[in-house]
Amino acid sequence: MKDMAIGLIDIGGTSIKFGIWAKTAVHDQHAVATPQTLSAFLTLISNEVAAMKETSTITGVGISTAGVVDVTTGIISGAGAADYTHGRPLISELTERFGVPVSIENDANCAALGEATYGAAKGISDVVVLVIGTGVGGAVILDGRVRHGAHLLGGEFGYMLTDAALTVSRGGTAVNMALAYSADHPDEVPVSGRDLFDRAAQGDSTSAQYLQRMNEVLARTIFNLQYSIDPTCFVLAGGVSANPAFLPGVSAALDDVMTTVAIAPVRPDVRIAQFRNDANLVGAAVHYLQQHA
Repeated sequence: MKDMAIGLIDIGGTSIKFGIWAKTAVHDQHAVATPQTLSAFLTLISNEVAAMKETSTITGVGISTAGVVDVTTGIISGAGAADYTHGRPLISELTERFGVPVSIENDANCAALGEATYGAAKGISDVVVLVIGTGVGGAVILDGRVRHGAHLLGGEFGYMLTDAALTVSRGGTAVNMALAYSADHPDEVPVSGRDLFDRAAQGDSTSAQYLQRMNEVLARTIFNLQYSIDPTCFVLAGGVSANPAFLPGVSAALDDVMTTVAIAPVRPDVRIAQFRNDANLVGAAVHYLQQHA
């Protein structure tokens, strides 16, 4: 007898991840290069779901994707992966194609749902997740559910201003701090965010200053969100979160903010994401189960 399961798809710009959710875990995870055309994309995901059905009783399919997602229709807009999927009522189209119910949610929201349900914030109903990559995105989860907002902009923290002209995305990522360093030092070989961390660890005070700027932006953002949304905890995700120096740096900057605002009664509880490669798939499963409980 086949196990009851949910098919999982995470649509990225360079690859699409697939997996099967069964017994509260992701199984058979693998990735395939993202097709260049809609036709090739539909063929790929149809074949993958068909293969899942050969080994499991697939009762539905949960999908994670970049972009602004209308979770009712599956229509995707804004910047995202596989632009040929945008503007289409994907939930109805894929439900008909797969023969089972389908749910679709933004990838950062999926990552947040995964962390809140099974990860670093397990058992906590009010959580803010910041996903730090080339920009800063994330999600607001209240009462265990994503708050999309009136314009589907809930969790788009990168648009926030940290001073008169600097957005959180521009100032709050190692990627952009590396770009700033390289622009300020045109005679040097361009550096990456990882280079800044490595140099700072070796005692390079200049690299440490650029990381400190990032830490200050993130600390102020977290503090402001604590005193506007008031979640139980924050989870920091994205590639930089795996660097062992990242959380201590942000925490030290947050201590400075708390000293500046001495009357603030609550210091934000900040944690590092537990999931890595399968975060979006886990969240896609959680979202599907919420939509089709």
